[in-house]
Amino acid sequence: MPSLQTVRHPLLRMQESFQRIMPGLLICITIALATTFIADHYGGPTLLYALLFGMTLHFLSEEGRCLAGVEFAAKKVLRIGVALLGVRITIEQVAELGIGPVLTVVCGVMLTIALGALLARLLGLDKDMGLLTGGSVAICGASAALALSAVMPRHETHERNTIMTVVGVTTLSTMAMVIYPLIVGVLGLGDTEAGIFLGGTIHDVAQVVGAGYMISEGTGDVSTFVKLLRVAMLVPAVMVFMFLFRRERRQEEGTSKVPMLPTFLVAFVALVIINSLGWIPPVVTEGFTDLSRWCLVTAIAALGIKTSFQKLAVVGWKPVVLMVAETVFLLLLVLAFIYFGVASI
Repeated sequence: MPSLQTVRHPLLRMQESFQRIMPGLLICITIALATTFIADHYGGPTLLYALLFGMTLHFLSEEGRCLAGVEFAAKKVLRIGVALLGVRITIEQVAELGIGPVLTVVCGVMLTIALGALLARLLGLDKDMGLLTGGSVAICGASAALALSAVMPRHETHERNTIMTVVGVTTLSTMAMVIYPLIVGVLGLGDTEAGIFLGGTIHDVAQVVGAGYMISEGTGDVSTFVKLLRVAMLVPAVMVFMFLFRRERRQEEGTSKVPMLPTFLVAFVALVIINSLGWIPPVVTEGFTDLSRWCLVTAIAALGIKTSFQKLAVVGWKPVVLMVAETVFLLLLVLAFIYFGVASI
């Protein structure tokens, strides 16, 4: 039988770890609570509020008591939030869309990420920035930026690139929620075509839902399904990113073995499969969805704390041009697929 001292030792280590991360983690949770309250009562993007609130507390990232908790929120809590996104998707939802929307989404994701890498090189930015912005624009906005960032090598500009991507893609998504329904009206798109257009182009899930149901219930349903299909593309995108950066991650972690599939991605896929089998009750799905949102807001608050306005000012106008170009490209690509009937196959 194990001695009392043997059992107590791991418990003491857990207690010490808990005490070490709690100050910083509580600050991130407090920011998440405050910004969610503001967004719910006065409108606006919660993630952007959390990011800006966190950046005003940047001095805490240099203080020993809070640093461990902020790091924990920026890494571990982030991955939990991304994994829980799986409860929002079922295989049946994807199958109901037909081959046309699937082809539109897959081509949109692949070509937008490729364009991001190409434009980043032309603008003199590093490859990581192009891939990260392309992935966030193509897949699901800030959530994709955080998920892809989690498997990319952590060099000196890594966190700055992530913050710039989250700020840019959230701002563009909010603008798209207002402008894109006007484009639908000008082009005279039907409910299904409008849903494919909105779900295939707007960056964040919340803005897709808002824009879709602003037009009609049918448009809202189609746009939500198409958007969830884009969220599902996060799985192959993360796997490709891990393969591309495998060598850098080996050097960074000082090991020759780096797992191809991170735990949070395995959990994401498992939740999609379990949800598809109908084993998750609706009330649990709703609870996990809320928990995922809270985790992502807490993580983005931590990233904000770790980033200073001074560092962001160094980046300049090029990342803005990059994200706007990617957004316009995705917009024109999806419209072309709709116009030529590819999205309706």
